[in-house]
Amino acid sequence: MENLITVKTTIAANIAKVWEYWTLPDHIVNWNFATEEWHCPKAENNLVANGKFSWRMEAKDGSMGFDYSGTYEKIEPNKRIVLRLDDNRKVVISFSTDNNVTTVEENFEPDNLDIEMQKQGWQAILDNFKKYVEEN
Repeated sequence: MENLITVKTTIAANIAKVWEYWTLPDHIVNWNFATEEWHCPKAENNLVANGKFSWRMEAKDGSMGFDYSGTYEKIEPNKRIVLRLDDNRKVVISFSTDNNVTTVEENFEPDNLDIEMQKQGWQAILDNFKKYVEEN
């Protein structure tokens, strides 16, 4: 993977909680959006090698939306997820923990759009995840 974008955050929670909130659809729908004007009305997640996932992101006003979807290539519970998006870009999500503090790092291949905008958007979603985990 070349020309990767990396985003990361540190969460005041243990790895078991972070993993659960990252992977279960009942939680994904509560954090998988970058701003308050957006939401995630639906998430499907078959967290196994060759399993499919689809997380719907939509503007609350209905003006636009898209599916973040693809196939899992490798799952190492509480450590790492490797996936391939439907447009063939690769994403690696790493989880590490130290004394009930968990770091989540995402490395992803950008599409051909604005690189800085993609980094900001993915970081905003990750920051929303951190907030959701720490407040629940």
